Formats: sequence, C-alpha cells, structure tokens
Amino acid sequence: MTARSSALATPAMRSAWIGPTGLFWLAVLVLSLFAASWGKDVTRALDIAWAYDWPRAWTVPLARWISAFMSWLIDDATFGLFTFLELTRFLSWLLDIPLTIATSLLSTGFLRGQGSDAVQVLPALSWIAVIAVVVAMGHYARGWKLAAFVGACFLYLAVFGQWDSAMVTLSSIVIAVPFGVAGGLLLGIAGYRSAWVERALSPVLDIMQTVPVFAYLVPILFLFGFGPVAAMIATIVYAMPPMVRVTMLSLRGVPEEIRDFGRMAGCTRRQMTWKVLVPSARDGLMVGVNQVIMLSLNMVIIASMIGAGGLGYDVLTSLRRLDIGGGIEAGVAIVVLAIALDRLSQAFANRPPPAHGGLPAGHVRRHPWTTTVIVVILGTALVGLVFPPAQSYPEAMEISTGSFWEGLVKYINVNFYDQLEAVKTVMLVNFLVPVKRFLTELPWIWTVGLVGIAGWQLGGWRLALAAVALAMFIVVTGQWEKAMITVYLCGISVVIASLIGIPLGIVAAENERAGRILGGLVDTLQTLPSFVYLIPVVMLFRVGDFSAMIAVILYALAPAIRYTAHGIRQIDPQLVEAGVVSGCTRRQLLSKIKLPLALPEIMLGINQTIMLAISMVVITALVGTRDLGQEVYIALTKADTGRGIVAGLAVAFIAIVADRLVSAGARRTRHRLGLA
Repeated sequence: MTARSSALATPAMRSAWIGPTGLFWLAVLVLSLFAASWGKDVTRALDIAWAYDWPRAWTVPLARWISAFMSWLIDDATFGLFTFLELTRFLSWLLDIPLTIATSLLSTGFLRGQGSDAVQVLPALSWIAVIAVVVAMGHYARGWKLAAFVGACFLYLAVFGQWDSAMVTLSSIVIAVPFGVAGGLLLGIAGYRSAWVERALSPVLDIMQTVPVFAYLVPILFLFGFGPVAAMIATIVYAMPPMVRVTMLSLRGVPEEIRDFGRMAGCTRRQMTWKVLVPSARDGLMVGVNQVIMLSLNMVIIASMIGAGGLGYDVLTSLRRLDIGGGIEAGVAIVVLAIALDRLSQAFANRPPPAHGGLPAGHVRRHPWTTTVIVVILGTALVGLVFPPAQSYPEAMEISTGSFWEGLVKYINVNFYDQLEAVKTVMLVNFLVPVKRFLTELPWIWTVGLVGIAGWQLGGWRLALAAVALAMFIVVTGQWEKAMITVYLCGISVVIASLIGIPLGIVAAENERAGRILGGLVDTLQTLPSFVYLIPVVMLFRVGDFSAMIAVILYALAPAIRYTAHGIRQIDPQLVEAGVVSGCTRRQLLSKIKLPLALPEIMLGINQTIMLAISMVVITALVGTRDLGQEVYIALTKADTGRGIVAGLAVAFIAIVADRLVSAGARRTRHRLGLA
C-alpha cells in the first residue's frame, strides 16, 4: 500500500484502531470516577491506604539532602588552594568586567568611584548614536527597509520613555548572547564528535529546557549572590540549550561532498571542524543564535528577581503595584526590542557572502557606514556637552500610553464587573473546581498506572518504564498533590487553547487573508513576555485559578494555531484533488482528508502548547495558585535550594512525560497514515 492509498484509506483504519482502544479508555474513565469518589474509603477498608496517600514516613528527603550538599559546597568544599565560594566569586568578577563595560557604554557612562561618590568620566552613547549604529547594521545586513525598521523600533523606545531601561537590558543581552552562543557551539561540537557526549547531553538538555526558570534562580542566587552578574548567568544557562541542539543538527546536515573536499585537502580534525564544517553550517548555526537572543530577552523579567534591572524590573514592579499602564508599556518595549534584534539576526543569517571585486580607494569610501557611525558618536558626544537633548532624549517630548491602558481597564471593571464575575463564577463552580477535585482525589497508584499504560500503548515498554519512573519521583519526594494541581491547571488550559487554536489554524490555512491576520496575532503572542499577560488578567479577574488559566491560555495559544495551519498547508495537493474528483464537498474535504492527514502536525502543536502551558503555570504562582510553581517561588524567596530544585524537577518531569507521550502518539499516527 502506498502512502497516498493508505492516507485515503484512513477512515476504515481509524475506526478499526479507535474501537477497542476507545472502549478501553472509556472503561478507565469510569473506573477513575469511581476511584476519585470512593477510592479513599476502599483503600482504608482494604488496609492499603498507602495506595491513596503516600505515607509521610516513606518520603525521600531529597530537598534536605540537596540543601545540605549546597551548604557543604559553599562552606567547606575546596579545589586546590581555593574554596568553591571563592571560585564562584572569581567567575562573577570575570563576568562583571564585560558587563560593566557594556552598561557604561550604553547606559550609565564610564564612572570613577562607587555609589553616591561616583563621578562620570565619559558619557554613554547618545540615543542618536545608538540608533545610528542599529541603522547601519540593518543597512549592512539587508538594506534600507530593514535599516528604517530597526531604527524606528529604537526610536520608539526613546519616544515612549523606555530608553534608559531598554539600554540596561540591551547591555546584559549583548554580553549574555555571545557567552551563550560560544558555550552552546562548543558543547554542540563535542556532542557531534562523540556519541557518548551526545547521549550524556541529551537528558541534561531536556531537563534544562523543561525545568522552570525560577528553579535556575535558586542555586545561582546561592552560588553567585544577588546582582546583575547572577542574573546574566541565569540567562546564559536558560538560553544555551537550543544552540547546543542546533549545532549538532547543523553539523550533521553538512553535505558529504564538502566533507570529502576537506579530507582531500588534508585537513586535520580541528581544521575540518573550524575551516570546513562550521562555515558550511553557518545558516543553521545562525538560527541557533537567533534562538539564544529570543530566549535571553524572554528571561529579562525573571532575571530581574535576582538583581537584573532594565525593562524586566519595570514589568515586575508594575505587576507588584498592579500598575497596568506601566507594565504594558515596559512589556511592549521588550517586544519592540525583541523584534528589532530578531530581524537583525535573521538578516545576518540570510546575508549573502560579499561580492569580490574592485574596492574604491580610501578608507572612508570603502567603509562609509563605519565612518558615518564614528562621526555621529563623536559629534553627539561633543554636542551633548552644550545641548543635552543630543545626548539624552528630552523628557518633555516623551509620550506615555499608561493612562490609556489604566482608563480602559477601569472602564471595563466599572461597566462589566458583574458579567466578568458571572463568567468567572460559572467556570469555577461548574468546571475548574470539579476537575481539580477529581484529579487531586485520584489514588496516586492508579494515576501512575494509567501513565504507564499510556506509555506502553503509544511507545512500548521503554516509554512506559520511563514514564512510571518519572511519575514515581514526584510521588516519593512528596510533591504529588501539588503536581496534580499543576496538571489540572495546565490540562484545562491546554484543552481550551486547543479548542480555540485548532479552529483558528484551520481558518488561517483555508483563507489567505485570515492567515495573514492570524500570523500577526501569533507573532505578537509569542513575543510578548509571559509576565505581561498577568497584569491585565489580574486587574480584570483578581488573583486565583481562573486568572491563571486565562493567562496560560493566552500564552500557550500560538503553537496550536501555527502547527494546525502548517499541517493543512503541507498536505499533498494531489490528495486534495483526488477528494474533489471523488465528489467531496468542502466540508468533507476538511473532515475526511485534510484534518486526518494534518493530525500528526496538530498533535505536535498540542505538544508545544503543553510545554508553553507548563512553563507559564509556574509563573502564575505570582497570582495565587497553589501548585508546584508556588513551591518554586517560595523556595526562591527563602533561598531554599533543595526545595526549589526538587519542585523544579517535578515540573520538568511532568513536561517530559507529556512530551514523550504526545510525540509517541504523533509518530504512531504518522505510521498509521502511511506518512512516516
């Protein structure tokens, strides 16, 4: 059977597969309802109450062990002549040097002395000079259109009063990104060269990408103290994993002919790597650079909790004061900065190699943009001494939208308070609370068993064993109840996000104009910092599970739309034409051909929706949820390393189990449809 014939035969195959499986899981649902309602009474009657509530005496004190180890590491561990604490402080001092230079250049100016006694020796780059630099970079990378766009983005930061904070953020990014790229590149090359290194890196990268960012902050705060350097280290750790994966993938994608050319030229192993493979994989590596930039910007708000200033600190303080206007303005500034840096990095990735030919005589004629930038920097520095607006954008000319957002939220609260409260109450009473009670009252042994059965059905005994082992870690460390609250909030949010996102994805794929509009919406949702969603939601619905759910849905909606649209668009047109020839209506084409064939991509979209929802659920701890995210946040406020790491690992293991199960389901669907 060919791929096309098997794809067209999917209805019969699907019904044959769904029949017994559907009946099995229906029976499981009925038994689960029984276990949630009477499980505790039954286990007590059978004297197996441990199957319902894990005994406190059996709990593994992993958090206490980790905290004790960290205390030993800080107080007693020595490496040669130095203690571990001295080594971390030395590393902080080394990283502080480039960070101080970047901050001085972009924000504070070069100072002599410290604190209130500091005296400015040289001013920072003026706002005009910085805009000139990014305009020159845009023109060099692509042309005048990009130059004008990135220049307008940076001008927006000045006009709307976000310049000072944006420059503090940018100074951290321009240092963190090179370290993240260099570290990811070296680890990726090591993984490419050695299979055992790759096998060792793979689970570490999985954990780094799924452990909540808050959990990074606790040990980093413990080891490196409070301040911008610790925040930058957290940013590097968070942003590095995609660069590692992209490096290994890009190096493997280098054509064999290029490798043969390097061997014929007599390259050593080092020359083959740095002279042949890395330059040939440049396009793919630049995708990794772009991801490091985006993740670094995504980290700025969370990093502000341990000492990073800038736009992230502005958003965080606005959230604490419930200042919706200030929070949205700072959040939009982060988005604008992210878009500008994203477009620049993409342009440099796709920039063709320079043409070789005759160059004009003279340095100025050969490098006109470099010369122009130097002249602007020196000129504005001198003019700024006598005309301050040339150095700093005048406050009198700044524009603020804060009052508009404040007024909008106030108008909604005054005129629609009863309606909003009614919707919130209906959802809580009839949906959220029953689901939460159902999941938290299930016996742990029953739930772990279901996870194992699902793993066995979708991926075999290895997946089942891995899923059960990760679930048992949550049980034996005493995190089960909080984990079920996390699953409940994440699960409901993913279901609602999918019910909204998949139809929107279908519309985007079927209607070109709607696709462009929804594409812009998706881009906006994916670039807005996660904390920004919390501010208007809390202002409208107050704190609690309902507010957290709305914020998670908004943050996790984008992949459901994007993957659904992509899955439908990439269907072979000949299969659609076969359906038209068979007399299918437009509705039948969608339900019988397009959606079944797009199902693997849709499942991958749901997988990404789950990942984003889990990462956002941790952040919603700030608005009153009582799940693992709250546990991580409490650990951060108390600097309790063990508690934060254990709760963070529990969240990571939930994400890994969900990822493996959904990915296995997508692979199984591809095989069933003949698309593998």
